[in-house]
Amino acid sequence: MSELRKTTTDHPYFLTFTVVGWLDVFTRREYCDIVIKNLQYCKDNKGMELYAFVIMPSHIHLIVRQNESRLSEVVRDFKSITAKEIIKEIITNNVESRKDWILNFFKAYASDIKQNKEYMFWQKTNHPVELFSAKVMEQKINYIHNNPVEAGIVDSPEYYVYSSAYIKPKVELSPI
Repeated sequence: MSELRKTTTDHPYFLTFTVVGWLDVFTRREYCDIVIKNLQYCKDNKGMELYAFVIMPSHIHLIVRQNESRLSEVVRDFKSITAKEIIKEIITNNVESRKDWILNFFKAYASDIKQNKEYMFWQKTNHPVELFSAKVMEQKINYIHNNPVEAGIVDSPEYYVYSSAYIKPKVELSPI
């Protein structure tokens, strides 16, 4: 079944956006800030409700709901814009020691997919999981917030800056 059909209800969804090859891109603040800025834009301008998120080194987990248009369209636009902005930042970032290697990596992935012009940043699938009950929603929020703890990045979820569990989140969350 296509992912477009999987995100057609008005329930919240747990989504995962993964960088091609699970490449650790979100190790630099500049790239994480691009994701944060675009999440906020989708909330402010596209009617996306954001309940929880975490930006891990190679992937992002979100719980979102769309109330104005199809979630698949917002996700498509978010992934497209963030990919372009992050690649542009990699190209212009003078302190990115892995610049040539990263860009060649993204070019290699793009060469296998006709719709990609030069670079491919995100894997195609989002692994949508419909959150049909409060219990499932709570389980996924706990999973998201504990992801950096399980990865050994921080000792407690509220210390991870790029998560909705952070003490001072940079993105306003929708109430549950």
